Amino acid sequence: MASLIHSTLQPNTTPETNTAILEMETINRLPSKNKVVRTQLEDGVFLTWQDLCVTVSNKKSGTKSILQGLSGYARPGELLAIMGPSGCGKSTLLDALAGRLGSNIGQRGEILVNGRKQALAYGTSAYVTQDDTLMMTLTVREAVYYSAQLQLSDSMSKSEKKERAETTIKEMGLQDAVDTRIGGWGVKGLSGGQKRRVSICIEILTRPKLLFLDEPTSGLDSAASYYVMSRIAGLGQRDGIGRTIIASIHQPSSEVFQLFHNLCLLSSGRTVYFGPASAANEFFTLSGFPCPTQQNPSDHFLKTINKDFQQDVEQGLAGAMSTEEAIEILLSSYKLSERYKQVRKQVAEIYKQDHRELETKRSHASFLTQCSVLTRRSFVNMYRDLGYYWLRLAIYITLGLGLGTVYHNIGHSYASIQVFERERLNGHYGAAAFVISNTLSAVPYLILVSVIPGAIAYYLPELRKGHEYFLYFALVLFACMMLVESLMMIVASIVPNYLMGIITGAGIQGLMILVGGFFRLPNDLPKPLWKYPLHEIAFHKYAYQGMFKNEFEGEVYPNNKAGGAPIITGEEILRDLWQAEMGYSKWGDLAILLGMIAFYRLMFLGIIKANEKVKPMIKAFISMPPKQNTQVTDLCVTVYNRRSGTRSILQGLSGYAPLGELLAIMSPSSYGKSTLLDALAGNNKVFFFFFFFFFFFLILIYATIVGFFFFFFFLII
Repeated sequence: MASLIHSTLQPNTTPETNTAILEMETINRLPSKNKVVRTQLEDGVFLTWQDLCVTVSNKKSGTKSILQGLSGYARPGELLAIMGPSGCGKSTLLDALAGRLGSNIGQRGEILVNGRKQALAYGTSAYVTQDDTLMMTLTVREAVYYSAQLQLSDSMSKSEKKERAETTIKEMGLQDAVDTRIGGWGVKGLSGGQKRRVSICIEILTRPKLLFLDEPTSGLDSAASYYVMSRIAGLGQRDGIGRTIIASIHQPSSEVFQLFHNLCLLSSGRTVYFGPASAANEFFTLSGFPCPTQQNPSDHFLKTINKDFQQDVEQGLAGAMSTEEAIEILLSSYKLSERYKQVRKQVAEIYKQDHRELETKRSHASFLTQCSVLTRRSFVNMYRDLGYYWLRLAIYITLGLGLGTVYHNIGHSYASIQVFERERLNGHYGAAAFVISNTLSAVPYLILVSVIPGAIAYYLPELRKGHEYFLYFALVLFACMMLVESLMMIVASIVPNYLMGIITGAGIQGLMILVGGFFRLPNDLPKPLWKYPLHEIAFHKYAYQGMFKNEFEGEVYPNNKAGGAPIITGEEILRDLWQAEMGYSKWGDLAILLGMIAFYRLMFLGIIKANEKVKPMIKAFISMPPKQNTQVTDLCVTVYNRRSGTRSILQGLSGYAPLGELLAIMSPSSYGKSTLLDALAGNNKVFFFFFFFFFFFLILIYATIVGFFFFFFFLII
């Protein structure tokens, strides 16, 4: 072994170069006593990329280069960190390596998996996104276990899946929060750091050979960041398999930085350094930018190459220079260094080696299992979320009581009759399974919402007697609510913003109501556009017609019109007054509504399929700073839970924030930072939710009154 080392080292090279040569020779010439390590490497995934360029096309600015000529590698059993300032291309490089670039993004260069061009199938790789998209009503244990049932093989028993879920939860340090709900809008739950760890738990359940992580430490304090990254680094040599781990990370602490095996440092889409993380400091020193004593190396690297904040960079004894000049020196130093040559040599050697071809794996759970698990999960979520159906039920009952009371005992004279979208991209389950399970889980709640308020609105005004007529009435209500949900699902899949979704959905609903045939009769609608095609495609038309036919068909009414026949039939009222289409029965209208439900759901499925690779837009929340001194005395905050009772979050806090000064609130995860911030800012999300809903409800009442006014106005005309 001594002769091997002696022959490998070159007498005229730097210690940095010798380190790189020794590293690669160790991998390529493993001794016989390390057969286990050799097997791990052979069974793992070698990922290489050479001369990788990524561009994006824009109609206004044309083609923009994001990544320029990158080369590198990632090996089993190692953690590769991609670092750089914001906007340097970290996430783009990660997406390119994972095969997740959008259709409008161009890519050149080679990306090889085990020396071959082959796709990264589900089960072989996993991707942890930067956004935490979780169901807020589920507990940590439920969220991870439901995901385990979706991802793990049907051949595994329930106890094995539960054990895998519990083990993964412990690996991420969430064992003390297993029964805590994730929380979200108006619901207190996990801290931001804990939610991040739940997201990581879900993606590492399958124990993938290749793991991509986009900013895995975002939202975590330094202690939690080190804890999470140490667990992630430990995955590289767990279960007897060498795993390849690639993570983009913005600004790690010095402890986290020591966990990295290799480092890819980017600036404006170009490689400033690639190689062992432990040798990066020496590279900067040899290039003339030594790291000051007792300073975090990663902070020094990012400060040196960050162009967003132009500053003078100290360069040893040579004085100071601009950031642009420092970056150009580092880029040139890397291109001329032995490190760059060794990287390209290593990429070529991995290409020549005989690696096993990756197995093609798809979703482990069967389609029926996916539907069953998703249905149960959605059912639990709908049951626990007060705003999903229970609030709607209360509102519909209130509306039903109001309508029923106003029109109580309306009579049978025909002159007086009047009468509402975080795991397919990663391959956990199919879009079809989601649509089917969402539909099945919604059915019992929609039936409940249809029958109870419908009965109040039907029987109080004493509409047509007979349970068969009420059954039809409830079926039409059910179909309408299912159609509204389907329409809003389509809107949510297209519109990127929650508020824009509400506005868009309400606008479409308002348009359909206007042309549905109630506020203005069909023959009075302008034929271009309004009647054809809008009136024909509005489901309100068929709902109105079905309900009218249900009430009037086969009935006879006294005619008080002078000079007319003494009686008038319900069919005549439908034809002459309501201008209903009489070529088919009320069951035909219901069949059309059910067909539209199927069409809307299929349309939603098609949109999901078409937009699988489109990443969601990041929502920015802008808050206004206070314009006066802020002071708090003996602040206490508690939260009430039906299971655990009252829980104290903040206890007797006092302090102040003078105007013009920056106050930092620090603590480990889930110690009350966000709660204190919300309390100081006066953010009461529950109150805001109900205030918004009440305001929106007033708008609906106003729109209804205006609608009835126009309805009577058109009748008079």
